[in-house]
Amino acid sequence: MTDVRKAVETQLRNIQARTGKSLDELFALIRASGLAKHGEIVAHLKAGLGLGHGDANTLAHAEKQAAAPKQAAADPLDTLYTGAKAALRPIHDALLATMKPLGEFEAAPKQKYISYRRSKQFAMIGPATNTRVELGLNIKELPPSPRLEKLPPGKMCNYQVRLTDASQVDAELAGWIKRAFEESSSR
Repeated sequence: MTDVRKAVETQLRNIQARTGKSLDELFALIRASGLAKHGEIVAHLKAGLGLGHGDANTLAHAEKQAAAPKQAAADPLDTLYTGAKAALRPIHDALLATMKPLGEFEAAPKQKYISYRRSKQFAMIGPATNTRVELGLNIKELPPSPRLEKLPPGKMCNYQVRLTDASQVDAELAGWIKRAFEESSSR
């Protein structure tokens, strides 16, 4: 928690102590006033409760935040797979279905892909184009396969697989993902 947030919480506790009203009661007073503009609410709190400008301002902001509808955290996959790329979402979902039984890992959304990691990253998945999802695998060595592209040293992953359909998420690919997953905790 930041120092500013702690200061605001302390200020709100002090306002409650001075007025003898809980935050819910104070917020109800603001709503009952029918006022909508911030400046009007501040003036109302100063006049009606004898608050100073700083306390009235903080209370008005706190009520506005409390009244705002809570937005659920956006699913990062929804952000990646929009518009023309929306049809690629089943590929990502199939890859995740292959990964989930392997054990615990974390997802770190980036701007154009999602990094999956344990103690280290083992996979990256994201739509590379409107027709293709790329799976990056961070693993030392895999047997040659026409589906598998070995990337040059210095890249974030050692291998890449290009996928255009969820049916391409098969046992061979699941085996590669499992090996990358297992290696990610032993490095």
